[in-house]
Amino acid sequence: MKNSPVSRQYLRSCRHWVDILPVAIIITFLVMLFSELFMIPLVRLPIRPFLTTVTADPDVAAFMFQYFQTITAWLGVLAVIIIFRWDRLMLKAIRHDRKGNTAKFALLGLAIGFGMNGLCILISALHDDIKLYFGGFNLVNLLIFFLFVGIQSSSEEVLMRVFLYQKLRRRYRHPGIAIIVNALTFALLHAANPGFTAVAMLQIFVVAILFSFFIYYYGSFWAAAAIHTGWNFTQSILFGLPNSGIVSVYSLFRLDAASARDGLFYNVNFGVEGSIGSSIVIGIVTVVVFVLGRKQPWREDLWKDEEAAADAAMALSDAAGSAAAPAPAAVATDSTPAEASDN
Repeated sequence: MKNSPVSRQYLRSCRHWVDILPVAIIITFLVMLFSELFMIPLVRLPIRPFLTTVTADPDVAAFMFQYFQTITAWLGVLAVIIIFRWDRLMLKAIRHDRKGNTAKFALLGLAIGFGMNGLCILISALHDDIKLYFGGFNLVNLLIFFLFVGIQSSSEEVLMRVFLYQKLRRRYRHPGIAIIVNALTFALLHAANPGFTAVAMLQIFVVAILFSFFIYYYGSFWAAAAIHTGWNFTQSILFGLPNSGIVSVYSLFRLDAASARDGLFYNVNFGVEGSIGSSIVIGIVTVVVFVLGRKQPWREDLWKDEEAAADAAMALSDAAGSAAAPAPAAVATDSTPAEASDN
């Protein structure tokens, strides 16, 4: 029962049945499907022809549009959050007035994403696992790709680290459930990408833990989205390496694919993300964020006020029930009276 001592120990009083773990995951996937409906009006807009005109390259424009169309995930999540009033509090997680949603955290996130990915690429290049050559500088292409990669990366974050994560945080007392489940779900979502391996799954799982730590310890959705953007933009658009197995049509540098080989920090089929080395680098950064985060007295919790109100309501209900209960008749016995079960 909702008010039983066992449920109170593990579950929060502000929970909803739609936050039950398997239900929350199913609803998240349904939101993904619902988001696809926004593609109907999106493809009717003259965005792709405009990109073709700006870039003078239909192939580059088509690849840009693939990134841009992920904005439908944003639209789908926002629509669901607004429609269902019990989820509207999730909007606070992305607002600019949150403690961690600042330019400082956004820049820190970009630096972390660029630094982690850049280090893996540098070591791979020094070890001759990959050879890069200059592909050509185009400022317009770089700026548009940066914007669209940001849309793509943040769309995954709003789905996983806002919608699914916050639903699980609303139900379960231990934050580890929300952190681990959303990270595992995020990793499995990449399973259909070309070249996906168990190592790639491990790396994506670990980086999702890192994103979640920034949400939990610092309340910074912006940092999580920025790390994600910095990582994807660096490997795909700056250095032309596979991003989750997919190679960009345009990049500042290009990969000599014929000479590429598997190494500690590079996987031929999946890129940097398919390597043990990148998992180690991300793991180290994740541990650092965890250690520093535990020293913070503050934790992100959107639902604490709702939980306090629900706890107060239950306390009043329990008090009213105790006052209305008739006094037990005195019975001479050597046995201990059995307590009434609230189940």
